[in-house]
Amino acid sequence: MGSEPPLELMSAYTLVDRPDALSADLNHHDCIGVDTEFMREKTFFAELCLIQIATNDDIYCIDPLASDDMHSFWKCATDRTWIVHSARQDIEVVYQTSQLMPKNIFDTQIAAGLLGYAPQLGYANLTNELFGVEIAKSHTRADWSKRPLTDALLQYAAEDVEYLLPAYSALAESLDQQSRLYWAEEDSARLLNPDLYDIDPRLAINRLKGARNLRGRRRSAAVSLAAWRESLALRSNRPRQWVAKDSVLIDLAFKLPERIEELQDFEGLSPGLIRRDGKTIIEIIALSNADDDDYTPPTAPDEAQKVLLKQMQNHVAECAADLGLAAETLASKKDLSAVILSGARDSRLLNGWRHDVIGEQILQML
Repeated sequence: MGSEPPLELMSAYTLVDRPDALSADLNHHDCIGVDTEFMREKTFFAELCLIQIATNDDIYCIDPLASDDMHSFWKCATDRTWIVHSARQDIEVVYQTSQLMPKNIFDTQIAAGLLGYAPQLGYANLTNELFGVEIAKSHTRADWSKRPLTDALLQYAAEDVEYLLPAYSALAESLDQQSRLYWAEEDSARLLNPDLYDIDPRLAINRLKGARNLRGRRRSAAVSLAAWRESLALRSNRPRQWVAKDSVLIDLAFKLPERIEELQDFEGLSPGLIRRDGKTIIEIIALSNADDDDYTPPTAPDEAQKVLLKQMQNHVAECAADLGLAAETLASKKDLSAVILSGARDSRLLNGWRHDVIGEQILQML
């Protein structure tokens, strides 16, 4: 595919500050290329700052900050099939902004990996591989929340969707020729699982670095402290680490202070936080109980499991080589370890197209 002639730059884009007015045009297209620009450094939720949409005829740069009413636009836009590159963060910010997802999605990064391109191939590299086009990545650190957006920024944003539909056509044709198109469709569809993006404070402990080393009452306190921080960050729309750093929560769970005055000795707990939430923190710790902790720490693989993992990796490497894929595209070490340690039958390795390619052999090896 790399021998195909370079495409002509569409270059022109339309800046849309009334998104709902775009619905009539989008209704003429079943498939659209989509990208987003967002900021999340100062907030818990990513702030959606720009939506880029490519159709076969036009490129639109849609300003969501210019309109309070996006309902009709989102309803219309999500009723299409989206072509997106490395879609997870885009789907996340759209879902958390609109509570909607596209009805179908095709991720060109996933598709490229299933054709033997490097795993996690970037959009600029993909367009270069497919079409010989060089896309500059000169505005990766731009502040997309600033208004007005410059023409240079908008042109840069437009280029991020300009080649999505041609890339889809090229990749889908090659995948279809190798009877792998449904592989890409299946792996892409996994990104539309709301469980990937819904936030449950009760599971916040899984993001708390160092918590896996705590046991008994300390573990119980860490679970509750992590859930408290998650809820506070959600309500205030502030990053978790701005509420309280991971190291502070671990320190609190380990030392288990009993009085508000003791909180002053914890480096990283601001006077303002102690004043506002010190009583809550002490109450959380006081209610922690070793008997409430049903946590089972992850077990390290024993020697037999290490041998099995190596055998599985060798088998995956052989299968991947036969298919012309990177081994991690077929099955990552993390996937294999999870199957061995937990026996999880819902693993992607044991379902869908991977079940047909390697799943049966993995089950036999187990």
